[in-house]
Amino acid sequence: MSDRDSDSDRDRDRAYDDPYLIVSSDCHAGLPTEQYRPYLDSRFHRAFDEFLGQRDARREEATRLGIRNEAFAARWFHDHEEGLRGGWDTGQRLKELDGDGVAAEVVFPDADAVDSQTAAPFGVGLGLSGDQDPELGMAGARAHNRWLAEFVSERPERHCGVALLPVTGEPDEVVAEIHRAKASGLGALMIPSMWVDKAPYHDRRYDPVWAAAAATRMPVVTHSGAAPRHEYGDHLGIYVSEVTWWPARPLWFLLWSGVFERHPGLRFGIAEAGCWWLPNQLWFMDRLYLGAHGGKKLSPFAELKRPPSEYLDRQVFICATNTKRRELAQRYEIGVDNILWGSDFPHPEGTWPATRQWLRDTFHDIPVAESRRMLGLAAAEVFGFDTGKLAPIARRIGPTPADLGQPADQAAVEASWARSRETGRHWLTGSDFPVLGVAP
Repeated sequence: MSDRDSDSDRDRDRAYDDPYLIVSSDCHAGLPTEQYRPYLDSRFHRAFDEFLGQRDARREEATRLGIRNEAFAARWFHDHEEGLRGGWDTGQRLKELDGDGVAAEVVFPDADAVDSQTAAPFGVGLGLSGDQDPELGMAGARAHNRWLAEFVSERPERHCGVALLPVTGEPDEVVAEIHRAKASGLGALMIPSMWVDKAPYHDRRYDPVWAAAAATRMPVVTHSGAAPRHEYGDHLGIYVSEVTWWPARPLWFLLWSGVFERHPGLRFGIAEAGCWWLPNQLWFMDRLYLGAHGGKKLSPFAELKRPPSEYLDRQVFICATNTKRRELAQRYEIGVDNILWGSDFPHPEGTWPATRQWLRDTFHDIPVAESRRMLGLAAAEVFGFDTGKLAPIARRIGPTPADLGQPADQAAVEASWARSRETGRHWLTGSDFPVLGVAP
């Protein structure tokens, strides 16, 4: 064996042994709602008091509709009382992140997804919607953004704060909030997944907003939560079946209207909506663009200069919270670098506080190099984390591939996925549709 071969083996061994640098692309933080008062412009205090006075009624309605389970809520808060303080307490939060092996996180609003006791003012957190009162909506968003900027400033290398952006308001005011949020230290923008009765996102009135987001290098993200709940009655299954569809819907509005073509620096993501739906959606959109029979009768897609999958790879990412094994099996169609894992801390539907075991159960047969991308490195690039500053943290808390049950013989693991990897997007490679390599 030559010295070069020996060095190569040592490098490969070192890469295998290195702890993972894990970045959660979807976590949540928020003050207990009443504590937002100092961050809210004083002229909105009376309206805020009225909003607070309606909390009990909102909780009772959620229980009636089956959205809130009283017994589960009592058990959840009892069992996790200390850790849940990490929703707004930095010291506790870092303890919980360290315990999960998470070096850095992207921070969305609403730490409490059970009782909504940390909802941003006027319901502009995960319930951010296009039909909210424009003045109250922007006031509530600014209050949360001010607090969040303070919160993430304590350990800025570990947190990317997501500013709330009621984008359906007046464009000049929306653009001003983008620049204010950027100057305060926040790093991304969450827009409503539903515009309701306002202009859809293909409307050119939003072009200044997309341009400002691109110029400030702040990714724009939708997040699951809002949905037309008034339509569902007490049929919770309807809500659950389509709640992830609403944050995905803006993707094809932005794509087909040429927003990604006009604003190549814009990055757009979808959070907590899974990515199981994307391979078929991408297949369908590519076929339309490339001249499938069903699309030939339609007008030319003049706004696009390339197939949808190319825009996806260039500008789109999926914050695939609690990523499922079925989704990992589809990663060569979705794009490995387009999948950004998230823990959803501190929500009960996420992986906390058992993230390490969850990672082992889910990633044990995924190649280490690909796991490193999906578990952290891709998110670090999208959200602008400094991996040099995170490296010592990862060495201290990060699980190793061995901790995830990933074998040292990576050649065998790579070989087991060779067919799926070579097939990739079968509608572009001309390959046979692959058999999924991972059980559901």
